[in-house]
Amino acid sequence: MALAGAGVVAIWNDITDEGRANFYEWHNREHMPERVGIDGFLRGRRYVAEPGEGDPLYFTLYEVRNPAVLSGSAYRARLDAPTPWTRESVRHFRNVARSLCTTEWSRGAGSGGFLGTLRFDSDPAADERTMQRLTTALQSLSETPGLVSAHVCRADVGASTAKTAEQAGRPENAVPRWVVMLEGTVKTAVREALAGPLGDGVFGDVLPLGAARGLYSLQFDILSGCQAPAV
Repeated sequence: MALAGAGVVAIWNDITDEGRANFYEWHNREHMPERVGIDGFLRGRRYVAEPGEGDPLYFTLYEVRNPAVLSGSAYRARLDAPTPWTRESVRHFRNVARSLCTTEWSRGAGSGGFLGTLRFDSDPAADERTMQRLTTALQSLSETPGLVSAHVCRADVGASTAKTAEQAGRPENAVPRWVVMLEGTVKTAVREALAGPLGDGVFGDVLPLGAARGLYSLQFDILSGCQAPAV
């Protein structure tokens, strides 16, 4: 499996202009170290959209050992006890989409500096067809120069919509049921895959109009073992 674990937290968000400088310091120095300090969290990554190619601007990915971590007491305890810095920071979030997911399919040799995301909702009755179409499209890309890995994740809607103290401090978020990620070392390879094999025409009736795509580049990467500062 190319991802570090069998579950992920996938978050897209914008930040107000006045909150942006603080966001970087908080996210780098407190929030992401805090998250990977939770038992079962393995890695955190933050990406920023290539100019004009991603909306919202930021994408954050946490890889966890298994989906049970995301409904476990350790993660819930942090969500219900946000630090003062977190409370101040999340009020500047805008246009949030957040899904707590099971990794359904993941292949590849490693991670790339460029990451394409595809997120969408669909009728649960079509899940089997959706999964088949997605994996067929991604397998067709496996030998494409410049691409290194691909992942399909499905949200646990109940876990993703659980009310917590941290969630109460930021705008209500969307919960995409499907999250597809494509990683590469060559920007154009990721861009062309999003427009071609992962384009709307490939999926026919299972992919609704309005599915959101974005092309992002890596800003920050942190592994488990980094501890948050005392609060």
